Amino acid sequence: MPDVAGDNTGDSLYDQGMTIRRAVLGNAHVDRANAGVTDLTRDFQELITRYAWGSIWTRPGLDRRSRSMITLTALIARGHHEELAMHLRAARTNGLTDDEIKEVILQSAIYCGVPDANTAFRVAQTVLSEPVPTEEQS
Repeated sequence: MPDVAGDNTGDSLYDQGMTIRRAVLGNAHVDRANAGVTDLTRDFQELITRYAWGSIWTRPGLDRRSRSMITLTALIARGHHEELAMHLRAARTNGLTDDEIKEVILQSAIYCGVPDANTAFRVAQTVLSEPVPTEEQS
């Protein structure tokens, strides 16, 4: 599958980022995101792939489960509900159980605020009721 700009082949940071992005978010999500890239958003998508996924998510200091827990908490705190839904799915891919996700949201209620956790539970209720995609669907 070609990358966003078609000219990043051989860029190891970008390639690593795309590999982990696909592993965590699934091929279907990444393909949809890439299909929606425009001249306006291309540089931003490349930045996310290279630095968020290629530089941070590939670091050896934390496993993917831990990174997912941290990401969920940050998204709850900042009220980024669309990203929260996406990363709830990713958290499952990274091995978090629904009970562990619940605990992350409960912990967030104390440190981020009850209204934020309330919204997070609403988003999680919708997302976690979706069937877990199989490998062919992701």
